[in-house]
Amino acid sequence: MTELLKKEYIEAHNGHFQRLNLRMLKGTASKWNQLCATHCVSCYILGFPAPSPSYLQAAVQQWRSEGRIAVWLHIPILQSRFIAPAASLGFCFHHAESDSSTLTLWLGEGPSRLPGYATHQVGVAGAVFDENTRKILVVQDRNKMKNMWKFPGGLSEPGEDIGDTAVREVFEETGIKSEFRSLVSIRQQHTNPGAFGKSDMYVICRLKPYSFTINFCQHECLRCEWMDLHDLATTENTTPITSRVARLLLYGYREGFDKIDFTVEELPAVYTGLFYKLYHKELPDNYRTMIGMH
Repeated sequence: MTELLKKEYIEAHNGHFQRLNLRMLKGTASKWNQLCATHCVSCYILGFPAPSPSYLQAAVQQWRSEGRIAVWLHIPILQSRFIAPAASLGFCFHHAESDSSTLTLWLGEGPSRLPGYATHQVGVAGAVFDENTRKILVVQDRNKMKNMWKFPGGLSEPGEDIGDTAVREVFEETGIKSEFRSLVSIRQQHTNPGAFGKSDMYVICRLKPYSFTINFCQHECLRCEWMDLHDLATTENTTPITSRVARLLLYGYREGFDKIDFTVEELPAVYTGLFYKLYHKELPDNYRTMIGMH
């Protein structure tokens, strides 16, 4: 990313509304954290019926004269008939939500520098391990061709932290209450049929159980049980990733979980008032402060 785009990426959050004298079109400085408001504009289709292409064409001409380099066009689902006229002006699909679609038009020189939409889905599983009994919680999916043992889990919701997803999914599938302890593995897979052909991130977290009576979801799970960790690590009736993580957990149990754990810390983001979660191996206190170190 160029220095210009880095600057634009940060400044996009400070955009202001730009009012246009165009009937049934509402233009605003881009709320997307991609390009600066002085370069990019977001346009919302308002009212019914949708405006004719001539209004959008006039708007595009105005934005070109103002030096804009990109347009984001947001179209509610009930105004979908406006998509074809917009496409005739060069707009392309960027993404869609349940109630709207967003199209883009690059007005700058050369190929478009607008980023693509999110291309990954995030799945999270919880490896709930009871150190006292050395048993781990596993399930078999009801709707799979091969009923292999695996960790309970599912897709992360928008805005949901990885650890929270693991705890929620484990409880929904098995009835077991647990607490996030660490992240132990991440799988990245591309062109995943289960992710609409997009890329897929699958995260497995180590969880500590706080209840032990199983009450599994009959709709999602065929079986659910507490299994000896060594048995899970050696059985053939499991998935490759489950087998590998079971061996990781066995290694951590015997040699110390600090050997395998990625812990989490919340840190302030560069955007005022926002925070992010950073997962990494535990950092010794003297390296956290770096006081007196050379």
